[in-house]
Amino acid sequence: MAKYVFLLAAAALAAYSLHACSRGKAGAGQNYSVLTVDAEEFADLLKRRNVRLIDVRTAKEYAEGHLDEAENMDVNRADFDTLCADVHGTVAVYCRGGKRSMKAARRLAARGCTVYNLDGGIVAWRKAGKEVVTTGQLEPHVGK
Repeated sequence: MAKYVFLLAAAALAAYSLHACSRGKAGAGQNYSVLTVDAEEFADLLKRRNVRLIDVRTAKEYAEGHLDEAENMDVNRADFDTLCADVHGTVAVYCRGGKRSMKAARRLAARGCTVYNLDGGIVAWRKAGKEVVTTGQLEPHVGK
């Protein structure tokens, strides 16, 4: 009888351990990769082929200045996931200061993308003396 109690207890402990490991800390149990990089590393990354650049700010913020060739996909829009349906592979994201882009990065990475997040956002990009373009365009540039 003691043997059965021991086996039952061991099985319960194993099941609990697996459940706890799957919950873990933020992101545990999810297969994704988000790398936060500074402006210099981000600029080097953008020189590579096959990196999709996404500005996750509002259309108004995008119109006031954005990185050249960036697509605008506002992470706070209800249809963000629909806008990003065709986003695959390596993606570079940024916002104003880094919070919204991290939110978007996690969502994209959870779908299998490798995502690079610009630390400090466009504010850090400008402080590093990097180029920003202004289109004055209030409609977001989505897709290539």
